[in-house]
Amino acid sequence: MGLAAVGEPVRFGTGPGRWVLLAAVLGSGMVFLDGTVVNVALPRLGDDLGADFAGLQWVVNGYLLTLAAFVLLGGSLGDRLGRRRIFVLGLAWFTAASLLCGLAPTIPVLVAARLAQGVGGALLTPASLAMLQTSFHPDDRARAIGAWSALAGVTTAVGPFLGGWLVEAATWRWVFLLNLPLAVVAGLVALRHVPESVDPTVEGRLDVAGATLGAAGLAALSFGLIEGAWAIGFAGLTALVVFVGYERRARHPMLPLGIFASRQFSAANAVTFAVYAALGVVLFLFSLVLQRALGYRPLEAGLATLPITLVMLAFSSRAGALAQRIGPRLPMTVGPLLLGAGLVLMVRVGPGTGYVASVLPAVLVMAAGLTLTVAPLTATVLAAADVRHAGVASGVNNAVARAGGLLAVAAVPLVAGIDPSRMVPPAELVEGFHRAMVVAAGLTAGAGALAWTTIRADVLAEAEVPAGEAPLDQRRPCLHCGASAPPQRVHAHPGA
Repeated sequence: MGLAAVGEPVRFGTGPGRWVLLAAVLGSGMVFLDGTVVNVALPRLGDDLGADFAGLQWVVNGYLLTLAAFVLLGGSLGDRLGRRRIFVLGLAWFTAASLLCGLAPTIPVLVAARLAQGVGGALLTPASLAMLQTSFHPDDRARAIGAWSALAGVTTAVGPFLGGWLVEAATWRWVFLLNLPLAVVAGLVALRHVPESVDPTVEGRLDVAGATLGAAGLAALSFGLIEGAWAIGFAGLTALVVFVGYERRARHPMLPLGIFASRQFSAANAVTFAVYAALGVVLFLFSLVLQRALGYRPLEAGLATLPITLVMLAFSSRAGALAQRIGPRLPMTVGPLLLGAGLVLMVRVGPGTGYVASVLPAVLVMAAGLTLTVAPLTATVLAAADVRHAGVASGVNNAVARAGGLLAVAAVPLVAGIDPSRMVPPAELVEGFHRAMVVAAGLTAGAGALAWTTIRADVLAEAEVPAGEAPLDQRRPCLHCGASAPPQRVHAHPGA
């Protein structure tokens, strides 16, 4: 497999497997949580620190910027130095930055701390997913990833509820300080129970130049979109083109473009970009609309999305098992389409509309779409890449997801027709929200169509069959998880 690891592969449902899953979920869950928990705190945070609409955008995008720009480097570091080692380092970095966020006296200081927090997240996220891919037995990887998607996805969805409760019960600063005890638990579990793994075939120096080009390009493009500085935005786009060219020629690139030779990998990442761009727009605007235009309290705004948490907690793991059994093509098609339908229903949300009549139907349809999408999408990305490049593959996918959210939030003023240099009046905010939801729904519809035309139903079932074992189509499926036995190693198909 090209892996160096301590101990035998762990099995799903066993004690060792639960410890590995707990560490991965706590670590990546903190990263995902801080991508959404701050949204419900934005109105109070903005009032406290005197922020305009652009300032609120930078509080969200400062985090997404460094997370997207350096997550590839984080994946490479994990492959070289050890996934567990980088995971623990990321925990320490993320915790220190979270403390600075919680103590920030001004918007510039908070944005700087969020930039630092994103760097820690860039180390944590690919390491956590790669630990699952390299620690679990091949037969159990899809189930482990499904459980990770469910639990880590729930932390994303629970963010607005938790943020609302913290803002009302204490202060918005606890949205960040909450990370401190979670990081301590995650670090102790990882050090005690997670086996170390590296890619012994990796060689050469770290691609610092590539990381710098990518970060500069995303930063300039985001600045151009948020501030309307189109020359800077164009310079950022140019830098990203130069980044791709540099990676193509670099001897040891952090983004090996050959990984995109897999058509399944490329298509799954395109779906990821569209889905997370749409999700980024709705999560950024929804809480602002509920509190500033509809008069919701922070806790009420957070509770508004609680059904997403409950649905994902109940069904995401089953969605992963379903994708293993029938293939990811259908879930990855229906899921984004349902998500888009929920976004269209958001157009009914406005002053004078009730929660049950307008908000709840949209949230439930969105929850169904996300549940069907997340686990199959993640499993497809990793199955389409060679297992020894687990850190790089998960890093690429996370970079794509965060870049989608980053650019989408940056483009909100342009798409919604909002002036970012002031705090937008309620009526104008609602109108802009409706326009943005229609555009976001178009993105998810495109993602569903792309999945249907490009993703193969058998991408998760492809395996290298050891001599003397029966072909996949002759193996008896497990009645509990739908996986075919005996064990198999998922790998990239040469013709994918």
